[in-house]
Amino acid sequence: MHSSTDSGSAAPGVDLDRAVPLRRLVYLQEADEVTIGSPETDTYAVFPPDGAELVRMLADGRTPREAAERYEAAHGESVDIADLVEALVELDLVRSAGEPAGPDGPAGGGTPVRWQRLGRLVFSRPAFVGYALVTALAVAEMIRVPRLVPRVDHIFFSSSYTLVVLMLFVGQVPLLALHEAFHALAGRRLGLRSRLSVGRRLVYLVLETSLDGLVGVERRKRYLPIMAGMLADTLAIAVLTLVADLTRDANAVVASICLAMAYATVLRLAWQGFFYLRTDLYVLLSTILGCVNLHAAAADVLRNAVRRGTGRPPLDLSVHHPVDRRVARWYAWLMLVGYVFTLTMFAGVVVPTAYRLLHDMWLRLTGQASLAGRLDSLALMLLSAAQTVAVLVLAARERRAAASA
Repeated sequence: MHSSTDSGSAAPGVDLDRAVPLRRLVYLQEADEVTIGSPETDTYAVFPPDGAELVRMLADGRTPREAAERYEAAHGESVDIADLVEALVELDLVRSAGEPAGPDGPAGGGTPVRWQRLGRLVFSRPAFVGYALVTALAVAEMIRVPRLVPRVDHIFFSSSYTLVVLMLFVGQVPLLALHEAFHALAGRRLGLRSRLSVGRRLVYLVLETSLDGLVGVERRKRYLPIMAGMLADTLAIAVLTLVADLTRDANAVVASICLAMAYATVLRLAWQGFFYLRTDLYVLLSTILGCVNLHAAAADVLRNAVRRGTGRPPLDLSVHHPVDRRVARWYAWLMLVGYVFTLTMFAGVVVPTAYRLLHDMWLRLTGQASLAGRLDSLALMLLSAAQTVAVLVLAARERRAAASA
C-alpha cells in the first residue's frame, strides 16, 4: 500500500475530493490479512491491515484526500490513494453512478437470498438428530443383514448393461443435486448466495456449487457449508440402504436398484480421499489450517522431492504463503496417500468392473448372443463415447478460458 506518489495527485477519473460510493462491505481479519468484499456482488479480496484501514475510512464517508491525509498523519508515510480507489472499482466494490444502495442485511444487494429459512430448517438441531438416527439405523441393518453392505456386485442389477449405466446415471443426478443443494442451503442459511456450474475432475463430469461469500464469513461458520455435501451423501446411502431392506422381499427390483445407487454414492464419497484433488475434504483442511493455496504449495514440495532425486535444482517455495509452506511439508505426503488410494480404488473397483463389461460386450458382439444383447452392447459403447466427448469438450473450454484470462 505504501508509495512515494503524493496523496494530492490523482489518476484520471478519480476525484480525490468526492466520497467514494462503496457498496456494503464485510471485513474478516485473520492473522495479518483482512478479507474485504461485498455480498452484493460476491467479490472479495485480501488486503494488508493498513489497506483495510484506508478502505474503512472511505466506507465511513471520508473523501480519498481526507483518508490519505489521516493515514499519513497516523503512519508518517504517504499512500497512492487513487490506486486504491481504482482497485476497488476493478473489484466492483464501488457503485456506479445512479445505482441505488443495497439494503442492509446478510445478503445485501437488491434482492434477499432465497431458501434461507429452509437452510436453517435443514441444518437445525432436530434435523441433525434425525440424520444421526437414520444413519445409525442403516448401519445396524447392514450389520444384521450383511448383503446390504455396499459392494461392487450391486452395480450389476440387470443383464442389460445399458440399463445399468442409464439407471445409475439417472439415479445419481438427483443425488448429485442433493449433494450440491446441501452445500447451497448451508451457505444460504448464513445469507450467502450460491451458483451451480458443471465442472470436471480428471475424466469425470461433476456439478459444483460456488459460495464465494464464504471467504467473508468467520472461519468456524464455514465448516458446515463445506461438509454439507458429504453429509448429504451419507444420508443418501443410509436411506437407500433402508429402502432396499424394506423392499428386498416385496420388490427385489427396487431393492437392487437402491443398492446399486447406494454403492455408486459410496464411491463418490470415497472420492473425497483423493487428496491431490480439490475435494471437499481438501477445502475443509485448508480452511481449518488457514491456508491460501495449499494444493499448489504441496504439489511443489512433491516436485522438489523428484527434482532432488534427479539432480535438478529445486523450485522456489518462497512464492507460496508461509502457512501453505508450513502445512505443505506434511500435506504433500497426504497427497501421496491420495494417489495410493486412487490406485487401490482403480485396481479394486474400476478394473474388475471394466473387465466384466468389456468381456461380456466382446462375447455378445462376437458370439451367439441375441440381437437384443448386441444392441445393448452397441448402445453402451455409444454412451461411453458420448461421455468421453463431453469431457473433452469441457476440457477444451477450460483451456480456452485459461488462455484468455
